[in-house]
Amino acid sequence: MKKLILMCVVFVFSNAVFAQTAKEKVAKEKAKTEKKIEKAKEDQEKKVTKAQKDQDKKVKEAKEEISKAKKETDKKVSKARKEVKSNNASATGQVNSAEGKAKAAANKVEAKTKVKKSEAEEKEDLKETVLSKATEKKVKDKVTGTYKGKKVYTGPKGGKYYINKNGNKTYLPND
Repeated sequence: MKKLILMCVVFVFSNAVFAQTAKEKVAKEKAKTEKKIEKAKEDQEKKVTKAQKDQDKKVKEAKEEISKAKKETDKKVSKARKEVKSNNASATGQVNSAEGKAKAAANKVEAKTKVKKSEAEEKEDLKETVLSKATEKKVKDKVTGTYKGKKVYTGPKGGKYYINKNGNKTYLPND
């Protein structure tokens, strides 16, 4: 019986020793798993950082392209403005020559008719002829009739208008 008790005691102690080694194995396995998880997290963070850097680089390149395009557009706009200014200068020269011709024609007509007008009427007639004739030359629409002694034009969308004494377009109501 002593042997049996001795065997039981040895068995209990051996289980206690083996149980402690099992706990150690579990702890080692847990540490390995945690290391793998940490490594995976680090790799993921590196990938995210790399992707973010690539995206930042692409954004920077896109901004540079936009700024280049904006500079080119600004150059084109300034060039177009210069052309418009030069065209306006030549147009004012044409208007001035048209004014001179209109004044000469008005003087001839006035000399022939010798009808006396008030100074206000003369200025208004002069304005009407100079401005309206200058703008009539610029108009590229078709002449389709007359309205109150003025030429009636038809625009590209079908609207009808005439050039008033100030040189502006006055649209006629659709009848």
